[in-house]
Amino acid sequence: MENRCENCIVRQFNSLRAMNKEELKKVSDSKVSKKIKKGEVLFEEGEKLDGVFCVRDGVSKMSKLSANGKDQIVKLASKGVVMGQRSVIAEESTNLSAVAVNDMEVCFIPKEIISNALNSNPNFAVEVLRHMAHDLKEADDVIVNMSQKTVKQRMAEAFLYLKKNYGEDEEGFLSLTLSREDYANVVGTATESCIRIISEFKKKGLIKTCGKQIAIAEERKLQDLIDGF
Repeated sequence: MENRCENCIVRQFNSLRAMNKEELKKVSDSKVSKKIKKGEVLFEEGEKLDGVFCVRDGVSKMSKLSANGKDQIVKLASKGVVMGQRSVIAEESTNLSAVAVNDMEVCFIPKEIISNALNSNPNFAVEVLRHMAHDLKEADDVIVNMSQKTVKQRMAEAFLYLKKNYGEDEEGFLSLTLSREDYANVVGTATESCIRIISEFKKKGLIKTCGKQIAIAEERKLQDLIDGF
């Protein structure tokens, strides 16, 4: 019963919360629950999707391939996020790729279910628009950050974002562990530059590291760096 959409708290974080009981029953009857291993691809840029993915657990990195063949991580999709929604509604190929950062559990909801609910339930349609508008706002912020902030500022911002949104473990390290290449793809720089900046932050006592793990030591100083002080 806990896998039924009617009883799932995850839907409170996305547009599915606007569905009525009958619509949720149809989603539950048609969806497919999947376990995705770390590093596994959920979908690739340019792919035609037959439905959307609702994240029940875990995190996916959503990225776009640039002209020079480098991935730019646009956002991290975690619990509650519905991936592929824009592509399905617009009936277009996906603009981004999605790869599991850690082990995930997702529910795949067929396209027809979403389309039918959009046509019959105005509240659901409005909720979908709200979430897509929020995604556009986030995309605007990414563009501004890329053009107006230095790589060091963006790196500091990435660390604080991960702490705020995913927390820390018992030892104080960021709960979500990204590779150095992933950090580079988040802030839009070469992996070598990312490694140098992390080393510099560590020498200055702003962060601590243990293998791939990173802990924030001086949150205030990282924020001052972001603010340009």
